[in-house]
Amino acid sequence: MAVLRPRPLRPPSALHLRPPRALHLPLAVALLLASLVAILPGGAARAASLTQVASFGTNPGNLTMYAYRPDGLGSGRPLVVLLHGCTQNATGYFTNSGWRKYADQWNFALVLAQTSSANNSSSCFNWFQTGDTARGQGEAASVRSMVAHAVANFGTDPARVYVSGLSAGGAMSAVMLATYPDVFAAGSVGAGLAYRCATSLTQASSCQYGATNKTPQQWGDLVRGAYPGYSGPYPRVALWQGSADYTVTPVNATQLRDQWTNVRGVSQTATSTQTLTGGTTLRKYGNDDVRLYEISGMGHGLPVDPGSAADQCGSTAAYFLDTICSAYHDARFFGLDGGTPPPTTTPTPTPTVSPTVPPVCATSSNYAHTTAGRAYQSGGYTYALGSGDAMGLWNTFTTHTLKRTAPDHWVLADGQC
Repeated sequence: MAVLRPRPLRPPSALHLRPPRALHLPLAVALLLASLVAILPGGAARAASLTQVASFGTNPGNLTMYAYRPDGLGSGRPLVVLLHGCTQNATGYFTNSGWRKYADQWNFALVLAQTSSANNSSSCFNWFQTGDTARGQGEAASVRSMVAHAVANFGTDPARVYVSGLSAGGAMSAVMLATYPDVFAAGSVGAGLAYRCATSLTQASSCQYGATNKTPQQWGDLVRGAYPGYSGPYPRVALWQGSADYTVTPVNATQLRDQWTNVRGVSQTATSTQTLTGGTTLRKYGNDDVRLYEISGMGHGLPVDPGSAADQCGSTAAYFLDTICSAYHDARFFGLDGGTPPPTTTPTPTPTVSPTVPPVCATSSNYAHTTAGRAYQSGGYTYALGSGDAMGLWNTFTTHTLKRTAPDHWVLADGQC
């Protein structure tokens, strides 16, 4: 599409440097500026855009920082940090995720961290490398530096900083919540993985495609170990997962739920369930401490919903899937729409346990367990409902014993019943 541009002004000659006697220099300058503003679209001299921040402080993870500050952004406003997925970059995530709409509408800043093939061959954040997922080290420390830069230079409210990401960026979002609970008030993990599910590349593949046999307490201990001695409140967390995701299988959302409900000190049994647009089921845990959005039939990607309605956002592209606007729901969960999120409380030393029910054991084939509602299958493999314990291939030949320890919560109990 051709772009109409104003005809450039003729450079002034030496004869024109001195203004006419009837027109004083200050007035001439004012008229010139007014004419330039008049020919700009909408009369605006500046429009906010995504810009690279060349220097933002300590950067041991070799990341690049981009920032978006809506026009008229004042001091004391919130900040959302966005972390892209593998093969993506900051510009694409900014363009398609839908977050810009709500940054403009509700007046908050965005910071987008970007990694590169120099760090990871697929441009993934290294969520599985211990040197990048520890407090004060690697990529985690670089993202923390970006937040510190925003607080110092944008006037960001340090009490209202949030993080959200997709896939490897979602896993890195969980890393930031675990390693810097004193920095982030809440976060969102899209198609991501639990903190320290893997500590090597080999383990990363196992985590992505199958379950890890850990209890909620063990998952929670991994987060508590990320910042030893910390006694303050842990962030609230929203989790997004497609039921047809074969890159990061749905059991990872269950493990994330177990991890963050345990850290927040609430039950792994949902306190409420809602049906939303796009085939989405929302389960809330505790006093809205943790949210789990499960999207029927959605593959691997970030949920978006192109359109002009208040709850629509984003655009479709690779790994941006047309189902529901996750940015809208996350922004409201964070309280960025002017609403007040539930009060943040310090978790109790002993997490709340699920309601007590009489133990029940059942021995059946993996197929029979799934049809009876004690397990589910994903990608041809079977997992115990609730615990996510791996049970092997989904067929009528493999047999296991499951024990119910809470409502809708079964654990692998071969030889224990």
